[in-house]
Amino acid sequence: MSFDRRWIAERIPHQGDMCLLDRVIAWDPGRVLCLAKSHRSADHPLRSRGCLSILCGIEYAGQAMAVHGALLASVAGRPAAWGVLAGLRDVRFWRQRLDLVAGDLFVEVERIAWNESDALYRFRIRAEAEGSLLDGRAVVRLNADRGRVLP
Repeated sequence: MSFDRRWIAERIPHQGDMCLLDRVIAWDPGRVLCLAKSHRSADHPLRSRGCLSILCGIEYAGQAMAVHGALLASVAGRPAAWGVLAGLRDVRFWRQRLDLVAGDLFVEVERIAWNESDALYRFRIRAEAEGSLLDGRAVVRLNADRGRVLP
């Protein structure tokens, strides 16, 4: 089975140009490694004043977390849980802009703890020639009540 951009777009809520990942390179129950090329696009939907801030890397990581959840759900034969990014910790930025990165982005997320309502991920984005671009940890709230404000 090919886990290309089409497969990804069919399983995460981000559509059109907002589907930022191009391919799943490798995955297992604990992690996923994705490839992205969209950061070089002149009409990237997250560009502001002509540049793509390194902060946008958090969106790439979040989409990789969604892909990981979709992969786990497909193996279990159930629909994927939907989630919202609930918090970030220890985020470190090694560059200021993503649009100046010449090579492809490698977006890796590792699920380090989870239960039925939350998942904790470690994430890292790197480029082959430039090394690490950003890393950190994220909490994802799963299937939260859409009508309720979370504490």
